[in-house]
Amino acid sequence: MTPGAPPARRRSRLRGGVVTIATVVALAAAMGLTVLGLGAADNAVASFDASSWLWSSAKSELARVNGVTGRVDTRVQVPQGRSHRMQVVQTDRLLILRDLNTGQVSSLDLATLQIMATTRTTAGIGVNVALHEDAAFVVDAVQGIVRQLDPRSLTPVGEQINYPLGITGGEFDGEGRLWIAVPSEGTVSAITAATLPESGSGGTGGGVSPEQIRSEAVADPNHDLKISTLDDGVAVLDRTTSTLTTLIGDAISPVTLPLTGPGAMPPRTTGLRVPVTVLDDRNIVVADNGAVGQQFRVPGAGTRLSPAVAWANRFYCADDDTGTVYSFDPAGQLLEKFEIPGANGPLELEVRENHLFINAPNSALARVVDDKHRVKTVNKYANDILGGDPPPNPPPPPPPPKPVVRKPSAPKSVTAAAGNAQARVSWRPAAANGAAITRYVVEGAGRTFQVGAEQRSLEVTGLTNGETYQFSVQAVNAKGAGPAKKSNPVVPTSEVPDPPASVTAEERPDGTVLVRWPAANGQGYKIRKYAVTAISAGANAPVGESTKTELVIPAGELDYGNQYAFTVVSINEKGAGSTASPASNSVVPFTTPEAPQSLQARTVGGSRGTVSMSWSPPADNGRPITKYLVDAGGRKSEVTDTQATVGGLGDGQTVTVRVQAVNEAGPGAAATDTASTVAAPRVTVTGTSSDATSVTVTFTVDAGGGTASCSVTPNGRAKVNGNCSSIRVTGLTPGTDYSFTVTATNAAGNGTASASRATAAVYGIATCNNGSSGDQRTYCNSDRPGRNGNEIFKVTRQDDDQQAGWAKPGTRIKALCKKSGEEVYAFVYNDDKRSTWWVRIEWNGGKPYIPFAWLNLEGGDNINVLPTC
Repeated sequence: MTPGAPPARRRSRLRGGVVTIATVVALAAAMGLTVLGLGAADNAVASFDASSWLWSSAKSELARVNGVTGRVDTRVQVPQGRSHRMQVVQTDRLLILRDLNTGQVSSLDLATLQIMATTRTTAGIGVNVALHEDAAFVVDAVQGIVRQLDPRSLTPVGEQINYPLGITGGEFDGEGRLWIAVPSEGTVSAITAATLPESGSGGTGGGVSPEQIRSEAVADPNHDLKISTLDDGVAVLDRTTSTLTTLIGDAISPVTLPLTGPGAMPPRTTGLRVPVTVLDDRNIVVADNGAVGQQFRVPGAGTRLSPAVAWANRFYCADDDTGTVYSFDPAGQLLEKFEIPGANGPLELEVRENHLFINAPNSALARVVDDKHRVKTVNKYANDILGGDPPPNPPPPPPPPKPVVRKPSAPKSVTAAAGNAQARVSWRPAAANGAAITRYVVEGAGRTFQVGAEQRSLEVTGLTNGETYQFSVQAVNAKGAGPAKKSNPVVPTSEVPDPPASVTAEERPDGTVLVRWPAANGQGYKIRKYAVTAISAGANAPVGESTKTELVIPAGELDYGNQYAFTVVSINEKGAGSTASPASNSVVPFTTPEAPQSLQARTVGGSRGTVSMSWSPPADNGRPITKYLVDAGGRKSEVTDTQATVGGLGDGQTVTVRVQAVNEAGPGAAATDTASTVAAPRVTVTGTSSDATSVTVTFTVDAGGGTASCSVTPNGRAKVNGNCSSIRVTGLTPGTDYSFTVTATNAAGNGTASASRATAAVYGIATCNNGSSGDQRTYCNSDRPGRNGNEIFKVTRQDDDQQAGWAKPGTRIKALCKKSGEEVYAFVYNDDKRSTWWVRIEWNGGKPYIPFAWLNLEGGDNINVLPTC
């Protein structure tokens, strides 16, 4: 605590302190794998700036929304969170959830998009997680304890800071200070984070423990305080006096607002205008840089508003009842409104990454507003992304790391051929070395030529026949000019050959191109070779030389799908070259397609011996894809779609799936994946429990990749269906041994397991109490002719011929079941008990009946604990 600040309470006075500290330590331990910009995590989130994770309670999942596009790029399932309220706190590299319904805290590894750890805290509002950059705090508002955690391990950092009970706030401002309001003292204080262990950065505190660096009185003690953190400070609303105090730098500016009821503020406010919303009458009062600003009303009726949020020189306020968001200008004029259909509950407004995200947790929809107030609709349940329904193709691998940019290499194979008073210079491309080549520089004959990057040949004219020339070529990119490479020397001459009279070209399915021409006239000299140039849109490039009258251009030398024509130059034994031939016919090089992308084979849970697969189309390599060949475990088919389902396979079979795209050139490379068909379920009984008339069997089921339905069948009885973890069988006879067969069924068949359990026995006391006068005093003493208490019969009526015995009062008898019969009235001998129920009992090796009127069941004398016989 800083000088003048309220002293921290001593540890011995921390009511519940042990529990709270243990909760924090448990939280740290359970979430120790949360990432903080380490390794793959940085790569995973680096390209998703301007994004925010939004919660969908109906789906129990998170959706990462790109603020620029308004689209969901990832969905992540959160176990057991359906219909729950969720606190989502996030930075660019860290995401932590707190389920307000259960108190469960979960951490998400942004590198793998998997829940890495969970722990439980007290459910409801009271524990808050706050994040800023690499500083994390757990704020126990009830206990007044603030604890810093290391986001890399979520272990405690330094000593906790203790406040009086019932603090509020626990939010960071834009400078990384955590603000806490203490209503019992009327103060607000700022905390800075300690430097994290072995970290070059950290909180601005810089010490080994978080530090309270400031404490200011902003109200009388015990006033209601609410805070909204600012870009550099905090706004504290004294709801008791309607006074708003802003602390910005060293300045403290109180202003009394004309509020007509308790005001509400968002946890965070951007800019200097602080809107305060009076929910009861839908009024908004703006504190404008320490003065009372505009006052205006939100249209509509009701009190379920979200506090107005300041964003990009406007104010946004959401009506939770109608799912409507209202936008006001600084003067309080309503500019627009938009609805989130089916919002069905609260709307959450948060300014993050230079966008306003408006989330409806109970709806599929959200909105994103940029700083120009353009509104984009977000479908959080988008299925064409990671995590969607049905399972999508996996995302493409991350782009390769950006190469180091250097100057280009020297061009390859710089050659020159002399002509009549001219020379033709050509070259193969230089390596770009990370930056695109912008041009080539050709020097020779006392001149310099700038040649486009796609123009890799040059005719140099105006030369003198008989003189020797040599040329150099160098490539230039953004880093500058690379090294030059020299050509062979040439001597221009008038004794040049003729060019070939014609040229033909043929593209071939193997990706090569065959260029042919007739032999040229050497004009008295022998033709030594021919040089071929490929011409495409806006470009020309040498593609090879041949001593024959044809050239096969290798596969991959030319871009598949691009159009090319060719010219040929004849070169004689003196090194003199002809002019270029007429261009050939145009061809489009092609070959077989690439392997399908992102092939994903999956188990079809609802079908026996079946797998499904989907993929993305590959590069067609110059010809359209006409079909796909699918081979799954030797079962072959052809499809035109990018998905297929193959059946007729074995149960529990691991299947290798091969998919090839087919074009005019034939089948291309295969993509492969594996999947398993549904296997018959496997059942493991984990326990049994029973009462008098029921047995509960608990078990686990390996569904074999499918969806299982489950039942339990008692011996000699009908099966009972239920969920695949626990089934209760009712209507059983007390005190009886039963065996059970647990059956799980899926598309591949059944799996069974056995269990046995006895029901708890039910006993009753034969009850007949003598009366107080006359014959009543001996009525219950013994069996005698005529009617008597505690008589036992073979049937459910008092028939002397069917009497099976008599139970002495106080005899403990095992009861089996109940059966309706003759009404029996016990009169004074058993508290006037009257019933038509008879109880079947174990008696002398048989199972006769005794009137319920004479048998008092143990445990409350409730006949309903017995099944009907």
